[in-house]
Amino acid sequence: MGYGQQSPGGEHQQQGPWPPYVGQPPAPGGGAPWNAHPGPPPSGGRRRSSVVAVVAATAVVLAAGITGFLVLGGDGDDGKPEAGPTGAGGVSPSASPGEPRGGAEDGTAPLVPGWKTVTNPKRGIAFDVPVDWAVKSSGWVTYVAENGDPEETPLVGFAAPAILKEKWCRSDDDGNGTQEGTPLASVGSRAEPDARDTAEAAGENARLWVYGSYAQPAKEKVTTGAAKPFTTKSGLTGSVATATSTGVDGPGRCAYDGKATAFAFENPAGEALSWTFVGVRGVDDEVPEPTVRKILGTVRLVDGTP
Repeated sequence: MGYGQQSPGGEHQQQGPWPPYVGQPPAPGGGAPWNAHPGPPPSGGRRRSSVVAVVAATAVVLAAGITGFLVLGGDGDDGKPEAGPTGAGGVSPSASPGEPRGGAEDGTAPLVPGWKTVTNPKRGIAFDVPVDWAVKSSGWVTYVAENGDPEETPLVGFAAPAILKEKWCRSDDDGNGTQEGTPLASVGSRAEPDARDTAEAAGENARLWVYGSYAQPAKEKVTTGAAKPFTTKSGLTGSVATATSTGVDGPGRCAYDGKATAFAFENPAGEALSWTFVGVRGVDDEVPEPTVRKILGTVRLVDGTP
C-alpha cells in the first residue's frame, strides 16, 4: 500500500505508482474524503484499499480495503474530514483520573520500555507500539469502504494510526499495471458519538474492520465475539471485543483472513471513545495475540487539544 505525505514545505509527495486525481475537500459532514475524480473502483472483487492525502485544498487519490489520508481538521477519525487547520501535535499535562504518568508529566512516555507512544491529541488518547511500527501524524485517518462504492463512504475508520509493514503484500490483481498494497497490521483510535454503550462500540468496530478489510462481500465469513469488560494498565475501564474472518478466498494473491480487537471506553466527560487493532490472520508473521493485548494494555487518557 502506498501512502501520501505532506512535506515540510507543504507539498504533497506521492509514494508508489498510483496516478493522482485532484479535487476539492468535502464540506463538513461529507461522506467521502474528496468530491471529484476518486479514481476507478477496484475490479475482481478486491477490497477497496484507497490511500488519500488531503493537502491544502487538494485531495490526491493514490490507490483503491484500507484507506489513509491527512485531514484538515474537524472530527475526521470516522473517515469524514472537515475543512479547517490541521490538528496540533503535542498534548498538555492531564489531571484525568487513571491517567498514567509513565515517567513524564504529560503521560506520553511509553509504558513499555523500548516501545514508542502513539498519541491522538484530538481525542486525548495515547498507547504504545513496538519500535518497528510506523507512527503516522495526528492528522492521518485510515478507513475502509464497500467495494465498488464510488463515494468511498467509510464503513469504519480511525485517526492517528500506527502501521506495521505498510507494503507487506503487493499485487496487481486486475492486471492494470497498478500495484495495490496490503499492510500487515494497523492500530488507531476514534470517537464513538453514535454508540449506545461501550460493548456495542467495541463489537461493531471489530466486525466492520474485519469485514471491510478482508471478508467483503461475504459477511457470513466474519465471526464477532461477545464484548467483555477490560481494564488497561492505567486503570481505564471499558469493553473489548474481537472479530475474525475465516475462509476468505478472493482471487488476489493478497486475499487473506483478518482479525480485529477493539476497546471502547468513556473519558471523564462521558464521551465514548475507542481503540482498534486490525491485522492479517493465519500467516507466519501475524502479530501474535500477546502483542496485541500488550498494546491494548497501554491505552490511556491524556489531555487533548481543543
